Amino acid sequence: MNRRVILGLTIGSVIASVLPSAAETFPNRAITLVVPFAAGGSTDLVARLVAASMSTTLGQQVIVENVGGAGGNLGADRVARADPDGYTILMGTVATHALNPLMLKAKPYDPVADFAPISLLVLVPNVLVVNPQLPANNVKDLIQLLKENPGKYSYASSGNGTPLHLSGELFKSMAGVSMEHIPYKGAGPALNDLLGNQVSIMFDNLPSSSSHIKSGTLRALGVTTKDRAPSFPDIPTVDETVPGYETYTWNALFAPAGTPTEIVARLNEAAKTALADPGVISRMKDFSAKIVGSTPDELASHVKAEIQKWEPIVKSTGVTLD
Repeated sequence: MNRRVILGLTIGSVIASVLPSAAETFPNRAITLVVPFAAGGSTDLVARLVAASMSTTLGQQVIVENVGGAGGNLGADRVARADPDGYTILMGTVATHALNPLMLKAKPYDPVADFAPISLLVLVPNVLVVNPQLPANNVKDLIQLLKENPGKYSYASSGNGTPLHLSGELFKSMAGVSMEHIPYKGAGPALNDLLGNQVSIMFDNLPSSSSHIKSGTLRALGVTTKDRAPSFPDIPTVDETVPGYETYTWNALFAPAGTPTEIVARLNEAAKTALADPGVISRMKDFSAKIVGSTPDELASHVKAEIQKWEPIVKSTGVTLD
């Protein structure tokens, strides 16, 4: 090895030791938070609340980008294929990281191997809502109406394979009723048609329907968790009429696999700071979202547990996606 090469290597080593690493300077530009559904739904609401607070903590904008379609798969796949540098992250859900991988015949990504978990943010109840023109004031009325009119009524969801879709299919199976499923590219578009009475019934995340329930533009028949929602204690659970019925969703942050642990830790810290923000806490409480704020390892364990939990339910309903 000649002196020039040795000198070059030596200078390079000195520069490398002096210059800060990418992890040490992270972030030095805007971060894109991909929401894999259309704007206006529960996942979008949670993302925008958290992103605003994270922007302050990180000193760079966290920009929410809605990439709807394929029940959340398009947005999730985009993040799975992004550079693992922390500048493109995902607002994942039970759909993107448990249900879709279980239902899809062709799997565009692996929910465990293709992502670096950051933090489980919140657990969110779902709710069964109807247009007020539908002649059903409670879950019992709805079941009777559907049994008397098999196939006449339709229910909307935020997309094929989403928790809201599965909530409807599980309800049909357990209540012994028939209704057509109409998938949308997100909860927002589905809600618009429900409000306009183009569709009569919907299983939605409680956050995105809460204002409509309060105003009376939608009628809530039941929440889908085992316990009543603290923000709507007068709404019964579906389980009170259909024993054993339970579904819910969750929101969590993920980065592409291979993202440096220091960057994941920085994002985790910013997410936890956001969840401790009094303004964020107040808004989450408004729609009964339970704040978690986990470690990356805890989120990794949660994803594996959710896949194990939902697998027999998916099989029992027979739902598959191309």
